[in-house]
Amino acid sequence: MSLHKDVLIIGAGLSGIGFARHLQMKSPQKSFAILDARDAIGGTWDLFRYPGVRSDSDMFTMGYNFKPWTDTQMLADGPKIRNYIMETAQEGGLDKHIRLGCKVLSAAWSSNTATWTLQVLNNATGTTQAMTCNFLMMCSGYYNYDEGFTPEFKGTEDFKGTIIHPQKWPENLDYKGKRVLVIGSGATAVTLVPAMAKDAEHVVMLQRSPTYVLAVPSRDKISERLRKYIPEKWVYHLGRIRRITMVSWFYKFSRAYPNFVRKILLSRVKAMVGPDFDMKHFTPKYNPWDERLCAVPSGDMFRTLKKGKASIVTDHIDKFTDAGILLKSGQTIKADIIVTATGLNLLAWGGIQVKVDGREMKVNEVMNYKGSMFSDIPNLAATFGYTNASWTLKADLIADYVCRLLNHMDARGDSICVPRQRDPSVKEEDFLDMRSGYIQRGKSEMSKLGSKVPWKLYQDYRQDIKLLGKSEVDD
Repeated sequence: MSLHKDVLIIGAGLSGIGFARHLQMKSPQKSFAILDARDAIGGTWDLFRYPGVRSDSDMFTMGYNFKPWTDTQMLADGPKIRNYIMETAQEGGLDKHIRLGCKVLSAAWSSNTATWTLQVLNNATGTTQAMTCNFLMMCSGYYNYDEGFTPEFKGTEDFKGTIIHPQKWPENLDYKGKRVLVIGSGATAVTLVPAMAKDAEHVVMLQRSPTYVLAVPSRDKISERLRKYIPEKWVYHLGRIRRITMVSWFYKFSRAYPNFVRKILLSRVKAMVGPDFDMKHFTPKYNPWDERLCAVPSGDMFRTLKKGKASIVTDHIDKFTDAGILLKSGQTIKADIIVTATGLNLLAWGGIQVKVDGREMKVNEVMNYKGSMFSDIPNLAATFGYTNASWTLKADLIADYVCRLLNHMDARGDSICVPRQRDPSVKEEDFLDMRSGYIQRGKSEMSKLGSKVPWKLYQDYRQDIKLLGKSEVDD
């Protein structure tokens, strides 16, 4: 590989491989390379190896718009998603353009040469080399791969068992017949509890406050029937249309009628856990979609609770003890293994230091443009998916938009493109209007939004089709 490319893509996960395939199909004149600090393709889906790891978005929308998901599993497990990403890379010959074990430390833009210069560390050799490109595409996700979020708990050094964060799951961990305590109430905890309960003596999910959970089918019966009569490509795209419509409608309806949706969600949970279950463990104090809903495939967690293989405790931690955890209420939970499913640490641009003509650019000081670029930063785009739908739906739209932008620049003979915010009537807004802990903790790792288009971000697929797919490139 030469040290200069038209486009350098940071990240070989779902977003990076997807963007590279879009680039191959829509801007085939562009040379490119994909850099990833890890030693394997797959990003999130290679990093997370905890029991039961799976998507919480259906694969009709989590899959790429150009590659049908043909498996019958709608909420797919981690290994299947990882294989899907690897297949995509192999089918397009993208694997020949990937440099693994290459960590990008910094990216410096020069307006004089219209190029980015990246300092790239080779993890294996410890050496650093420069690579240059005309356009930089950030597909490194939104969180720190090196370290998950764990609050400071008093007395952790006293605990004689094993403490694990799901982001660093040890290989071949033996929890058969063990007492397991999972701290957390989000998607990871909801996944871990039923998965570990199959072999553990008992699993306790300890939460400070409940999360909205929703049982969803593991398989799409409509698509399974359609496969008998029409081609797989049609089945996939019909499934995408159906799921996009349902998810969008449910989100908007929830925001408009939160109390009604709240009653529906709680009544469905009660029907699955039984009349004797204390519903305080599933009754959040916030409205639906103030935080992301947790999907429970085929109600597996509810069945596990009903069988007595797992239980939920809603309380605050006082301290760790040698045998488990002491709660503020005075109750003690004994455990052999404690899993801190306490969340992620946000990290913008993969932690890369970005400079424009010698000036360091801070992500929280720039304004996001069309959900993909940033004010005053030339020739750079980044992928950030939906919080109320599948990540890949937005990733596909951004990839299409960037390819359209690159082709437009070539047609005009332009070498530089940069969004400028010059409208004094545009007011700054937060990037995400969500109460989730990791969002609140990570505000410094997010760009600003504006109060109107093209600086305003809509969590709405149909509006984004207009904004990214149909609006003028040179606005």
